[in-house]
Amino acid sequence: MSVEGQSAILVASCPDRVGITRAVSSFIYDYGAGITQSDQFSESGTERFFMRYEFQGFTQALPDIESMREAFRPVAEAFEMNWALHDALVKPRVLLAVSRIGHCLNDLLYRWQNGDLAVTVVGVVSNHQELRSSVEWHGLPFHYLPISKETRRQQENSIVRLVEDENVDLMVLARYMQILSPDLCQQLEGRVINIHHSFLPSFKGAKPYHQAHQRGVKLIGATAHYVTSDLDEGPIIEQDVHRISHSMSSQEVVRVGSDIECRVLARAVKWHCEHRVLLSGHRTVVFN
Repeated sequence: MSVEGQSAILVASCPDRVGITRAVSSFIYDYGAGITQSDQFSESGTERFFMRYEFQGFTQALPDIESMREAFRPVAEAFEMNWALHDALVKPRVLLAVSRIGHCLNDLLYRWQNGDLAVTVVGVVSNHQELRSSVEWHGLPFHYLPISKETRRQQENSIVRLVEDENVDLMVLARYMQILSPDLCQQLEGRVINIHHSFLPSFKGAKPYHQAHQRGVKLIGATAHYVTSDLDEGPIIEQDVHRISHSMSSQEVVRVGSDIECRVLARAVKWHCEHRVLLSGHRTVVFN
């Protein structure tokens, strides 16, 4: 790729100490790039430092992203960084998964097609056929992978092959109503986002909106989080709530909840794909 107009995103975390931002800024400056956005956060308790830099305009001394990665490695090692350097012009490759309920899927596809999500959607996986026509209308491959207790391992192996064949960076469970096995969670660690139709950690299990309606709650919400082998316990990326009234039926509460799910999941996917989410144990640091 030509250097002219090239831009990059650096994300890193490390033990907090003096001189980190100076070292990183000097590195970027020394190679003729200009910082267009910077975010930093020092986390009390863990004494870790988190950062995200966007910069562009490299000199010919570093003709591509891989060269810049190699040049930055001594800086990263000096500060014991967990880090990644991304080409900002490369769109992450995303695989969507859904079962029968299509509102989150349809919302993501709309945002993708109108440019709100800078990703490459490689296809949709489903264990049911109901949404095939909608997916194919968008010009995307629809991968029908039915699942049963007896075929779970085979079905998940098919998902892994698809992820590998399509070089998938992120899998999004857009109301995919199947629990991923611990093995699959481990293989795709940090690369699967789920939308939970509740404001975790409350009203877990089936029909959370109906539970909320029966309990007379005044706020309902949704949670987007990374998937781990601990069901619905993965690091939370984004949440939102909406005030409801005693006069609303359970069906009205479901409709409100569906809208919350769409916008929470979309924000989580967008932030992940813009490399704005950094893990800190069971928590996330989100530079939004």
